[in-house]
Amino acid sequence: MFAGLPVGAFLAALLVLVPLPWHWQARNVATLSIIAWLFVVNIIYGINAIIWGSDAIIRFAPWCDIVTKIQIGSNVALPAACFCLDWNLASVASINRVRITTQDRRRRRIFELVICWGVPAVYMTLHYIVQGHRFDIVQGFGCRPTTYVSWPGVLIIWVIPLLFTLAACRFAGLALYYFILQRAMFSKHLQSTNSGLTPSRYLRLLALSLAEMFWGLLVTILNMRFSLQAGLRPWISWENVHSDFSRINQYPLLAIPSTALSWTLFLWWTVPVSAMLFFLFFAFGEDAMREYRAAVGWVRRTVLRQSVQSENKYPFSSSSHSTYVHPPSLALVSFTFLLPVSQHAPRARWSSLSATKSPSSRQRSLRLLRAPPRTFKRRKLNYPSRCLPCSLPSRCAARPA
Repeated sequence: MFAGLPVGAFLAALLVLVPLPWHWQARNVATLSIIAWLFVVNIIYGINAIIWGSDAIIRFAPWCDIVTKIQIGSNVALPAACFCLDWNLASVASINRVRITTQDRRRRRIFELVICWGVPAVYMTLHYIVQGHRFDIVQGFGCRPTTYVSWPGVLIIWVIPLLFTLAACRFAGLALYYFILQRAMFSKHLQSTNSGLTPSRYLRLLALSLAEMFWGLLVTILNMRFSLQAGLRPWISWENVHSDFSRINQYPLLAIPSTALSWTLFLWWTVPVSAMLFFLFFAFGEDAMREYRAAVGWVRRTVLRQSVQSENKYPFSSSSHSTYVHPPSLALVSFTFLLPVSQHAPRARWSSLSATKSPSSRQRSLRLLRAPPRTFKRRKLNYPSRCLPCSLPSRCAARPA
């Protein structure tokens, strides 16, 4: 019935990996965490849709135990990553920020690792408090996590992600305020802070965080509304909640009401849509276009064996952001050391010579480059007062000076 679910999930997983190379170069933990969580959850959704596409039979129970916890962790991981992203953008754009040092970057990365991965791990552990049974299996969707809907469940499952979303809203507002306040000199401000961001990248990250934040807020509210339709169940005791913990509920499509099926389908598609939103924000930027051109040039040069001039020889490498300067030839380097000191050209230090040189000539050239400049002193000659051959003064035109 839902044959398009695996295709949508796997396509979203592939699309979210497209911006990975330049985010990896920037070492942005928040965006890398968003990519990782969206990729893993979409892969899980695709596999589940294939395994349980036509039935709700219990199979691969350990797999379901693992992936349902990962699905629970993603509920808070994405809002937490957006919070880290907005906090970083507000910190970079702050008028009180002077310069970002290496220690500041290290501390920020540690903080983002704790928030983006440590908090979801704790959140997955806390879910066990309100986990009434192992999991549910829904035909077409696979294994799904379960929650004992009570007031502790509301606090753990929905309030914690909402807190991260509200905090992200605050820092996103600050980042936008600082940008408007310094919009005339914002490019110079980013350069002075040594953040590695350009105004276009800054605005793209800010727009992404705002879109993911409001989308996540909408999904969380709708999920809470759908889960609380039947009202809160009483929390009697731990033993009462976990009395039948090993139970696995099975839901074939015929046993699911149409309204509940529509809500389940909508909530399932929120994860692939989030991945596609992330792709759209970074798939058409300057960095993406440069890497696309480099990848096409690499394919034409390597696979098709065509002669192509490309600004970046290797796709998805940092060489596209630098300019290569060819070193001088060996003859030019050797010739400069034969000139007097007054005519000696400035010496350039090259890290290596061309790969076409033989090892012996390359080593000889490097020794010449490292050698101190030679100084040639004019040898003083004692000529007689009269030139013997022509009886003219010694410094005549025929004799070298």
